[in-house]
Amino acid sequence: MENPQAIQYLQSLLNKQLCLHTSDTRMFVGEFKCTDNECNIILTRTHEYRPPSLAAINAAAAGSVDPPPSSSSSSTSPPKTVKAEMTSRFLGLVVVPGQYITKIEVEDG
Repeated sequence: MENPQAIQYLQSLLNKQLCLHTSDTRMFVGEFKCTDNECNIILTRTHEYRPPSLAAINAAAAGSVDPPPSSSSSSTSPPKTVKAEMTSRFLGLVVVPGQYITKIEVEDG
């Protein structure tokens, strides 16, 4: 059964930049081209982003510098901020299975 509003909305998304989040914590950012009844999504010019591994987080934490101690006699220090970059790679044309998509965002721009 077709829903004209749903079809019109999907057509409005064609060629727009989407960010798909998957159940394995990856993100795919690319241009929306197609979907099907199982909610599989096809993106073109796609980049895949992965969160940093635990080893990369630990390495970033080991390499970060603690702020100098304050002159006050406080026994607690503020938590250390660690910055670890996500890894990315260009994939091109991809099909993301609908069963693994947890979130879809439309990128502005």
